[in-house]
Amino acid sequence: MPAPERIPAGRVSPASGADAMELLTRGELTVRGQIREASNAVLYCTVAYEGETAACVYKPVAGERPLWDFPDGTLAQREVAAYEVSEATGWGLVPPTVLRDGPHGEGMCQLWIEGSEAEADSAELLALVEGEEPGEGWKAIGFADVGEGRTALLVHADDVRLRRLAVLDAVINNADRKGGHLLVASGGRLYGIDHGVTFNAEDKLRTLLWGWAGEPLAAEAVEILRSLRGALEATQPLCLRLGKLITGAEVDALRARVDALLASGLYPAPSGEWPAIPWPPV
Repeated sequence: MPAPERIPAGRVSPASGADAMELLTRGELTVRGQIREASNAVLYCTVAYEGETAACVYKPVAGERPLWDFPDGTLAQREVAAYEVSEATGWGLVPPTVLRDGPHGEGMCQLWIEGSEAEADSAELLALVEGEEPGEGWKAIGFADVGEGRTALLVHADDVRLRRLAVLDAVINNADRKGGHLLVASGGRLYGIDHGVTFNAEDKLRTLLWGWAGEPLAAEAVEILRSLRGALEATQPLCLRLGKLITGAEVDALRARVDALLASGLYPAPSGEWPAIPWPPV
């Protein structure tokens, strides 16, 4: 299949909410190309409904590569579950995402986010710096081998958008938060993508966003977590929707992670029991 040709996103913006969800759910899905860098099948598509057209990503379940630590054929559902939890926080950190039938069977369909071309809107979120201190406005992640026996300090921005994403990742137990999964849209809005390896009942958090590890949670985050905990009660709509996407044990573990964050009042820190940073990191 040919590489995808960029297609205008029509009159639907990433912030279109219910309109985008209706378009993704009801629209006619047409495959335009394949994104070959991905480990699983990722198809670049257009979706059209009642005169509206948008670009989107379609990941059919049939194209998922089996993983030893996640049940086969569940990655698409986990991507949708990540969107559901993101929406429940009110932060809108995951693009509109649905589970639907497509040309290659059931799969995840997510609105395509066009990266900002404006330098002011796409300010660096990750960097390599000399020395052992991150510098003002940056948080240290760890040292990286840059070749010829040299190392540099890998840092991420001390940015409220990333702080929110760090909380979301801790909640959904994201096992693969790489730099390439951060998208800055026009206007500076940050999105996280690729949430197939999330919601495992065992602790799997692997991320680049460790800069706040052990620090007190922002007051905003505490308020959001309290609200989210209420939405995760068994009879609440969010919990019922999640129960159709992930297992009961995984829903229980999700509640437990929220409880643990609220009890500690701190951003999580690496446990030391497994690699804390995904590979490759970017």
